[in-house]
Amino acid sequence: MSVMKTLSDDQADALFHALSDRTRRDIVRRVMDEGQSVSTLAAKYDMSFAAVQKHVAVLERAGLVNKRRRGREQVARTDVGTIRSAQELLGELEHLWRERVERIDDLLAADGGSTGSTDRAEPSGAAGGPPVS
Repeated sequence: MSVMKTLSDDQADALFHALSDRTRRDIVRRVMDEGQSVSTLAAKYDMSFAAVQKHVAVLERAGLVNKRRRGREQVARTDVGTIRSAQELLGELEHLWRERVERIDDLLAADGGSTGSTDRAEPSGAAGGPPVS
């Protein structure tokens, strides 16, 4: 089944919004192999603990990160399944765009590569006047 059909628009929006920030992408990378506590993550960034905690919360809402309690700490770990879903969704979108480009190429080839107009506008001078020689 297509990922585009299984993810709602809101889920896809949350997923790509979460990945649109470089700090959040870095957090996902850091907790991919081994979970890290939010306090450990916060020590690696030039921002407050609360700011890092908010980034982790955005990732968690998007399903990219899961948190679990370990003693007094919250340990974040990447949800690899969600990463795969994002990758599959991007693959499907790439496939759609490649098909469109191929159709455009086919149309241009069938038309002899012509756009129907052989007149091209000549560049104008700096002041918008006639072309400068």
